[in-house]
Amino acid sequence: MSQASSPFSKQQLLPQEETLEVIKQKGELFIGIPKENQYQEKRVCLTPDAVNAITANGHRVLLESGAGEGANFSDIDYTNAGAEITRDTKKVFSCPLILKVEPPTLSEIDMLNPQTIVISALQIKTQNKEYFEVMAKRRLTAIAFEYIRDDDGNYPAVRSLSEIAGISSILIASELMSNPSTGNGLMFGNISGVPPVEVVIIGAGTVGEYAARSALGLGANVKVFDNSISKLRKLQTNLNRTLYTSTVQPKNLLKSLKRCDVAIGATRGKDRSPIVVSKSMVENMKKGSVIIDVSIDMGGCFETSEITTHGKPTFEKYGVVHYGVPNIPSRYPRTSSISISNIFTPYLLKIGEEGGLEHSLRFDKGLRNGLYMYHGILTNKSVGDWFGLNYNDINFLIF
Repeated sequence: MSQASSPFSKQQLLPQEETLEVIKQKGELFIGIPKENQYQEKRVCLTPDAVNAITANGHRVLLESGAGEGANFSDIDYTNAGAEITRDTKKVFSCPLILKVEPPTLSEIDMLNPQTIVISALQIKTQNKEYFEVMAKRRLTAIAFEYIRDDDGNYPAVRSLSEIAGISSILIASELMSNPSTGNGLMFGNISGVPPVEVVIIGAGTVGEYAARSALGLGANVKVFDNSISKLRKLQTNLNRTLYTSTVQPKNLLKSLKRCDVAIGATRGKDRSPIVVSKSMVENMKKGSVIIDVSIDMGGCFETSEITTHGKPTFEKYGVVHYGVPNIPSRYPRTSSISISNIFTPYLLKIGEEGGLEHSLRFDKGLRNGLYMYHGILTNKSVGDWFGLNYNDINFLIF
């Protein structure tokens, strides 16, 4: 007699104990937003509208007086949105969750309570070994927003600031060119019967794409150089039109630079930007032409580039105007603040909804990717390798 077959194993047919869902406790966040004291930093992490959304969900926001002034947000705007305002910097830094644009300085870390959560930029190239050792002593939990990934595997903070930098580079070039004292007095546009402005963009990433989009919108002739064919193809697909694209070959690049009115550097390297344009290439450029080196914060891709400030943004070399301000989005602080705020707000609401950061880190891979310090334990490989520090894999600490 054949035995009745079953799709279930013997183990699965045994009665199992019932498991009930553990209801998550919704946590109340107490967020501190200090005033940015770094040079030229005018941005703020949360706009009044974002504060309103956060306080409406039962969380508290403590803001240092004048924190939003650089982006043209007054203290009254924040008070009306439900934030608490204080002039006491130490009181703001005593909050359990701190939001900043720039990484906290050593003096600011001294004001933090142990076990505080800090969400800010990391800017690994400007830090030193001592900085992370001080953070570890305070047993801080720190998240770098430039390392946070979304569901598609992109970096939303880096992308949105790159979009601003790309568009800004064209707007700045337009200002510099039209000024007879710095540029040639040329208008950035396509006027009937007048040859259009020639723009060379080095790098086909997000910055390059948005610079090309803006330049084409103003009627310029655009040439894009990049060593990645897939990036160049993606750029043409995103712009929905064909344009001059080329790999970085010195002969082709020199030919284009000789004729261009604007050159924009937007390349990224692993540790620093590769120098693509040599001194001799810049010497061959037209008098009064403009170089905007967006990648200056990574060392710059023009050999003649130097770091400048928002106060004195340009200098001239070989008759070519150079613009080398490292923090271009800060030139448009309100737009940048809204952009950063739109990235932060959903994460903060989610952290509150899930009962605190520990829960969110457990289930959100993208947020976990942004974590570089967990209760004083370094968890980021690139920081550990760069400064020769010991690091632990976060997946062994949270499960």
